Amino acid sequence: MNQERIFTGEIPVFDDPRQAGVETRVRPAPVFLLADSQLLFWEDDGEGRFVDRIAAYTGPGAPRCAYLGASNGGQPEFYSIFLAAIEAIGPAECRLIPATPSEEECEFVESADVILLAGGDVDLGWRAFEATGIRTIIERRYWDGAVIVGVSAGAVQLGTAGWPEEDPDNPFGTFGFAPFVVDAHAEATDWANLRTVVRARSEGARGIGIPSGGGLLYHADGTLEAVRHTLAEFTLRDGTVGSAVIFPPVEAEA
Repeated sequence: MNQERIFTGEIPVFDDPRQAGVETRVRPAPVFLLADSQLLFWEDDGEGRFVDRIAAYTGPGAPRCAYLGASNGGQPEFYSIFLAAIEAIGPAECRLIPATPSEEECEFVESADVILLAGGDVDLGWRAFEATGIRTIIERRYWDGAVIVGVSAGAVQLGTAGWPEEDPDNPFGTFGFAPFVVDAHAEATDWANLRTVVRARSEGARGIGIPSGGGLLYHADGTLEAVRHTLAEFTLRDGTVGSAVIFPPVEAEA
């Protein structure tokens, strides 16, 4: 197996085609991709609480935070985890947005400073986003500068492809805010599904595996930032999927 060791990497950032003809726009915040909810409660000795990094991009005042629970059926116990994490940053207006939102709930997402895509079933959540028009709202909010956070299935949806559970041979396109395929907490299988999806894509395709407890920030300049744990990277070159690793800052890995 072709194995490389790298600390970070850059991926070119392409302008969103929906923005053609627009000379100025808000620079998007980093895309926060989390393997699970652990990072929302993690505190790095050198950098402080991770959740404060999310809050730093919301501007002054109490942020409006939309929790999109379509991928897990809007289960309240998972929403309560989100509320507990947001509580640490101070006052905030939070709302659980169900799979089929009302007009008022859609308007809340339209004005949200933070939009979190919950974990669960990637395919189930994605179909709900497309059927209800929430997909378009999320895309618009991203380009307007809202902070987009994906947890587990939500992190996968923020990449370029998702797939039905345990069926990587039938991938479908997703948001692509992070221009590579994403998988989460699948290190026990050595990222088998992620490798399959990357292998089936075009030359140069890239995939990133985020292990349990870890995260990835994709910055607007194309920089990848591993958080807490080492990431697995897979790239298709000449029909072969090569692997590499992306390290977080030495002092942050724990």
